[in-house]
Order: sequence, then C-alpha cells, then structure tokens
Amino acid sequence: MSYAVSESLQAAVFTALSADAAVSVLIGAHIYDAVPSGALPTVYIALGEEKVRDHSTNTASGALHDIAVDIHSDTAGFQTAKALAGAVCDALIDADLVLSRGVLTSLNFRFARARKGISPDQRVINLTFRAFVMDV
Repeated sequence: MSYAVSESLQAAVFTALSADAAVSVLIGAHIYDAVPSGALPTVYIALGEEKVRDHSTNTASGALHDIAVDIHSDTAGFQTAKALAGAVCDALIDADLVLSRGVLTSLNFRFARARKGISPDQRVINLTFRAFVMDV
C-alpha cells in the first residue's frame, strides 16, 4: 500500500464535517485544512497530523491512517470545545464516507487530548481517528 488514498480520505473527512448539521450549528463553515492568517473565529476545526502504515494482505492493498482533527476555542473553559468534539465524533465514527480513490472499510475513534492553549482562555482538543482504507 502507498500513501495514494490519503488525499481522497482527507477530502471525504472535510466534506463529512462540512455537511454535518450539528457541526455546522456550532462553527458554521470554519473548518480548515490550512488555517488562514489574520483574525480567526473563536471556535474552529483544523485538520491535523496524519500517520499512515501499511496494512495490506497477500490479496489486497490497504493502509491504516491515524488522522487528527483539532478543535480550537478561545471561549473560557472546555465546554464549547467539548461540545464541538462530541459533534465531530458523531459525524465521523463509523461514517460511510465515499472516497474518490479507494474504499473506507472502517473509521473509529482512537483517543483525544484536551489541553489549554497559549492564551489563558484558549482550549485545544486533539481528536485522533483510525481509518482503514483499501486501494481498489
């Protein structure tokens, strides 16, 4: 397996989050692959790091992708960030994403890390999901 399905998987995750009603209510269209410069909204999602490893068999080409979705909030406390993190999980866990290349066979939650950011009110939650894809 190669890294060839990665772009397709990222696009499908972005589309799923953008189309999810609960996510949209909380942040509108503030989902970024590359965070823009200048003033940012008080709450937004940034697609984060990705780690990929081969998971092929003798008969099929596959890969495990650990993908990060990062929640950023400048609202005091974790409540706003956690509400958005919950909506992201609801939108992605076991989602039936259609990829432009390859097939997603599973998408599961791996772990999360909630932390304070640089400013006193900033909160960041890093969510990591594991996607198993086959390049068919």
